[in-house]
Amino acid sequence: MDPSSSRPSILERLSSLLTREPDDREAFVDLLHSAHERKLFDADALSIIEGALQVADIPVREVMVPRAQMDVVHIEQSFDEILDIAISTAHSRFPVVGENRDDVLGVLLAKDLLPALRQDDFNLPGLIRTVAFVPETKRLNELLREFRVSRNHMAIVVDEYGGVSGLVTIEDVLEQIVGDIEDEYDFDEHSDDIVAVPGGRWRVKALTAVDSFNERFGSQLERDGVDTIGGLVLQHFGRVPARGEMIEIRGFRFKVLRADRRRVYTLLAEPLPAPDGVGG
Repeated sequence: MDPSSSRPSILERLSSLLTREPDDREAFVDLLHSAHERKLFDADALSIIEGALQVADIPVREVMVPRAQMDVVHIEQSFDEILDIAISTAHSRFPVVGENRDDVLGVLLAKDLLPALRQDDFNLPGLIRTVAFVPETKRLNELLREFRVSRNHMAIVVDEYGGVSGLVTIEDVLEQIVGDIEDEYDFDEHSDDIVAVPGGRWRVKALTAVDSFNERFGSQLERDGVDTIGGLVLQHFGRVPARGEMIEIRGFRFKVLRADRRRVYTLLAEPLPAPDGVGG
């Protein structure tokens, strides 16, 4: 008989540990930490469990992309204009708006633009998909359940008066549980720190050294006590910026492509035209 077969499984050991029915969530979390210390599961598993517990307390407004920072498509834009937006932002979904950002008509999937490459007449209204509207106060666990049922990956967030406050994606919710999620547009860990993208822009890892950035572009960004481009951007914002926020620093416009509440991961750098009378 295999001696190991008589040993309790991880689940059985955890269940045994939790027989001391906790009185509240704090006590339950303490038990989870105790189980982790006894090596019943690793740190990643503990983080995911804690994240799953926390989403019930987080309202949508805390993780949404604010209205002013939404990348949107206007119903009257041409195919080429929309394609430029899709390429430069590298998003997979875009709210489609009419007169203004409160007039959200639906959502456009970037992949739906591919068939239009072979069509003579571009019909944006025919590509628009239905989008869900959710209140700012909705809890993330409820939103995740709705995403799973509807199979939508984006929702428009509205305030109590029906105005658009921002947008939220399923990735925003899942990142609260499992941490930052990489997608097909993110850098490979071993790829170059600076990668050219269409439109004369560059996707830059936030951990890129300021000195390396200056050497690549012949720029003169001052380190100001920080080592990385991400650190420089944080310093100029005076806080951790949200995805989509932009700032201009010494001849460059930096847009935050990926960030969470603690740090910035990826930036889009765009050289700005020289002021009149400067340069050749």
